Amino acid sequence: MKKILPVILLCAIVAFLSACSSNAEKTTVVKTDITEFLGQWTIDIENGSVGWIEVRQEDGYLDADILWGGGSVLPVSSVFLAKDYVLTIQRSNNVVRKRDEERNPVKSQTVTSWLEIVRDGEKINGILLTPGRDGLSVDTTTFTGVKLPPVPSAPDLAAVKFGEPEQLFNGKDLTGWKLVNEKQTNGFTVVDGTLVNDPVQKEGERVSYGNLRTEKEFNDFNIKYEVNVPAGSNSGVYLRGIYEIQVVDSYGRPVDPHNMGAVYSRITPSSAAEKPAGEWQSLDVTLCERHITVILNGVKIIDNQPVHGPTGGALHSDVFAPGPIYLQGDHGKVAYRNIVLTPIVK
Repeated sequence: MKKILPVILLCAIVAFLSACSSNAEKTTVVKTDITEFLGQWTIDIENGSVGWIEVRQEDGYLDADILWGGGSVLPVSSVFLAKDYVLTIQRSNNVVRKRDEERNPVKSQTVTSWLEIVRDGEKINGILLTPGRDGLSVDTTTFTGVKLPPVPSAPDLAAVKFGEPEQLFNGKDLTGWKLVNEKQTNGFTVVDGTLVNDPVQKEGERVSYGNLRTEKEFNDFNIKYEVNVPAGSNSGVYLRGIYEIQVVDSYGRPVDPHNMGAVYSRITPSSAAEKPAGEWQSLDVTLCERHITVILNGVKIIDNQPVHGPTGGALHSDVFAPGPIYLQGDHGKVAYRNIVLTPIVK
């Protein structure tokens, strides 16, 4: 009996230490702290489009907003730090599976896609996984991201120095302009001294119309232009190729970040100053140090407000790089005239 007790005691100690070791493995300290993912990131997507993500910690939980390629900045379904130090962001879409004879939805499902993100030094790498409509496959898209520094304080626009104004449209032809994608169809022509886009679709054929951009690229500036939007139509003017100032027939609607003069989905006008469809309207826009001011028809509707990232349809992700002015040509009929850009001198 005396010989057996030490053996039993030794076995008990070994079992205890083994259990402690096992528990220690299960509670390994996560090498990547969530703070390494917090903040705003501009995203380069493998297909050449641009995205943006903001991850934040508030009220004891994680939250995020996302912009992916085109469209608006939207909230996500969930965000969490998963195993192997991967940040996972889920976003859900409602998919209509069946419609009745009048095309009204009768059966819908929620389909979730997700992003898996890892830190790579000062950058992030990731993959977007999107379930196929049949549920039997998953599409994958890779991307990289760079963290954005905080937007600085609003600049003193009264102290800003401007250079010489430049007429971007000569009223005669498209000199100084070209398609963003030369493989697409150009719907822009010059009619009676105005720059008109008329993306007419042919019966039985889908014509892909392109966006029009300046050949020159610019840093910060003031730009003035006049625009005429037919009823129900819309377009957009992109500052440095990354920030869309919305052009749309929104007369009579409540203020919204998708209305005339808004920074699309990012900054809501303080008041509704648009005119009815078919009338010429004037815009006076200043982009300075990641802040935007918009004067629509003589009314200041955005007053030196910070813009936190690209808008949908941006040409590049670098908010500090120069870029062109580009006009949306793939949406609807619109006319422009008197487009004058005055650079900010630093």
